[in-house]
Amino acid sequence: MEKLSRQEEQAMQAVWKTGEGNIKLFLENLPTGAMPYTTLASTIKNLEKKGFLSSRLLGNAYLYKPLITEDEYKKKFMNGFVKDYFADSYKQLVSFFIEEKKLSAKELKDLIELIERPGSK
Repeated sequence: MEKLSRQEEQAMQAVWKTGEGNIKLFLENLPTGAMPYTTLASTIKNLEKKGFLSSRLLGNAYLYKPLITEDEYKKKFMNGFVKDYFADSYKQLVSFFIEEKKLSAKELKDLIELIERPGSK
């Protein structure tokens, strides 16, 4: 699975939020002015070609639905991101956020509690 462009990610977020739908419905689930209808339609077609969406004709309009869940995409993307930028080390990733002051001591404690909690993933 390839990494999506920012525009493709925006479109997929609208699709995930909508579920099965048409371009008009997806456009309603994008931030106002994010992209014009024609750009979204083109992006959706490209996502279908890449295997992220399937389509079916209903009347004279196509309905699209995701072939991959948002969680599946996040997992694949994050694993690749950590591998490419942090030498496959989540410890280095967390250290980076701490050094950049993007993760507070309280948030770190919360993460430790989450890790140590019995039955956590």
